[in-house]
Amino acid sequence: MTQPNNRKSPAKGASEGAKYNNAVRLPSASKTGRKGPSPSSRKISSRKTSSRSGSTKASGKGAPVSRAKSTGKLKSSKPLGRGGNVKAKKSAFTSASDEVLSQINSTFLQTVKDAERAFASKKETHKLKVIPLGGMQEIGKNMTLFEYGNDIIIVDVGVAFPEESMLGVDSVIQDYTYVLQNKDRVRGIFLTHGHEDHIGSLPFLMRELKCPLYGGKLTIELARHKLMEGGVGTRGIELVYCAAGDTIKAGSSFSVEFIRVNHSIADAFAFAIRTPIGNIIHTGDFKIDFTPINGDPIDLGRFAEYGRQGVLLMLAESTNVEIPGSSPSEKHVGESFQRIFQNTTGRIIIATFSSHVHRMQQIFTAAEMYNRKVALIGRSMLNTFSVANSLGYITMNPSTLIDINDINKYEPEEVVILTTGSQAEPMSALSRMAFASHRVVDIHAGDTVILSAHPIPGNEKPIYRVINELFRRGAHVIYESLADVHVSGHAYLDELTLIHTLVKPKYFVPCHGEYRMLFRHAVLAQRLGTPESRTFILNNGDVLELTADSAKINGYVPAAPVLIDGAGAADIDNRVFRDRRVLADDGVVSVSIVISKVSGKLLCPPVMQSVGFLFDSEAGPIQHECAQKLYNYLHRLESQKSTKSIREAVESNHIRDALKSMLYESTKRRPLIMISIMEI
Repeated sequence: MTQPNNRKSPAKGASEGAKYNNAVRLPSASKTGRKGPSPSSRKISSRKTSSRSGSTKASGKGAPVSRAKSTGKLKSSKPLGRGGNVKAKKSAFTSASDEVLSQINSTFLQTVKDAERAFASKKETHKLKVIPLGGMQEIGKNMTLFEYGNDIIIVDVGVAFPEESMLGVDSVIQDYTYVLQNKDRVRGIFLTHGHEDHIGSLPFLMRELKCPLYGGKLTIELARHKLMEGGVGTRGIELVYCAAGDTIKAGSSFSVEFIRVNHSIADAFAFAIRTPIGNIIHTGDFKIDFTPINGDPIDLGRFAEYGRQGVLLMLAESTNVEIPGSSPSEKHVGESFQRIFQNTTGRIIIATFSSHVHRMQQIFTAAEMYNRKVALIGRSMLNTFSVANSLGYITMNPSTLIDINDINKYEPEEVVILTTGSQAEPMSALSRMAFASHRVVDIHAGDTVILSAHPIPGNEKPIYRVINELFRRGAHVIYESLADVHVSGHAYLDELTLIHTLVKPKYFVPCHGEYRMLFRHAVLAQRLGTPESRTFILNNGDVLELTADSAKINGYVPAAPVLIDGAGAADIDNRVFRDRRVLADDGVVSVSIVISKVSGKLLCPPVMQSVGFLFDSEAGPIQHECAQKLYNYLHRLESQKSTKSIREAVESNHIRDALKSMLYESTKRRPLIMISIMEI
């Protein structure tokens, strides 16, 4: 494992003291006035030494001296006289020498211990930080930062669908404040796969951040297309194809290995991230499929190898942790399609995720088996097909694909329409077909509509509204609860259990799921041996700090969701969105007041109009009554010779508050009120 400091390790076979020669030095002979080698190169032992190293020259009658053990001062021994016992002299001399060596040894060993503590302290100078900006306690918007020393890498930059309460919002992205504040330290963005919830926010981030993007072929080409479509382009952004087994060095702190996994899109990977303090496994989105549509099964052996080496931290997806067993193979969907195609006489319309390349292949295979042509609808569907086909991920006869404008040239039993809209997005092709607003395709009695996707949590209501409308128009609708027309690309409980058993992480963070999913996944990890104290359910923005021996949540960075409305971004509490909610609930009332430019006096009764506020049967009387009350209020304001003019009363919201009370008294509703003043 790479150490966090820059000191080179001592050569093999070096003595214990030599490791610390750069850190501590004993006083050299030149400084003490002694002769002989310096202590750093002198070998110290408990053997007897010459009188030069262990005694000083005696004064007087040659009385020998010894060094006191505790104080270091010289003290006289018992005088032995000129004819004294020579052996006694040698014994006293040896004792003094041993005391000196013992003190030097003790001092040296203490110095070594101090150096070891200093070295260990220096190793812990940098802590690994794991900072999720999205994907925690939610579905979508996946993005996680890994930071060590001066290096940052990012895993995924996804988008989320707006909730029903986010009126007029097109998508939801992360808050990039922390990333942009540290953009000079970002060494690269690593993409697990090409689904929108993992690459969809790239155009917004890459407008202000230029760094390499690493991913599989399909992922990188989908990312390239998003950058071009978003007007960002690829100038200054290196796009790097990676394959299973490739390892990318990112700065001085990270090495990222691509590990093959199965998912509902080609070129999906997990990451093994090597850091100076330990290995990290990020599973990305995965399932264990031993019969995938194309490519090889998941590389379980590589997960097991990292488990043997030791894994400091694992982040694993939690989407299907509540479902027992193992997820079915994608091949089961192909078999279902073939049965449906065989028994259907009218047109077949299939809605699925545009990035689901495996599903796209299954549809082309079944269509060719039963002599049907395939037409594509939806910009994202056309874009994904173009990229996947150019890379060789779609195997088909070129004549099978037809233009959507040519479908009427074929009999209904010869046509398959592959469309977007499996999540009932308001402007998707399927939604417009269901509500008869699509410019080319209308739903006819006898059509079979297949929803080949699982509802994303929160999208159930709009999906069932579309299904209801399709039934009303005479279509036969097949969705997941009625047939095997969809299998999940996410691991079930038994598959997650297997990954935990192979990896055996020291610390664990569940991700990619709502809170209940993260909680259930944390419980699973604890049942498999990861203590509760080492399992962390994070919020977006939490800073998880790790060393080789500890982990804790320490701090927070901005991570509130950012709403995308058209081409602009807005804070979730922005006044625009509050006003939209009021408009949706109670409508708007507009009041026009005409005053004299000279005197400021009211020249005519105010004119009131409303939109979305009053029903036709009550609009006339209520508007007339409220306009008259407002006229009387303005006249009272003038007659009282108040210090406030009508304009000042409008600007200070006095008139708005008075009108709001009048309207609520008459209707029990609170519309948005707009007041305009015209001066003549």
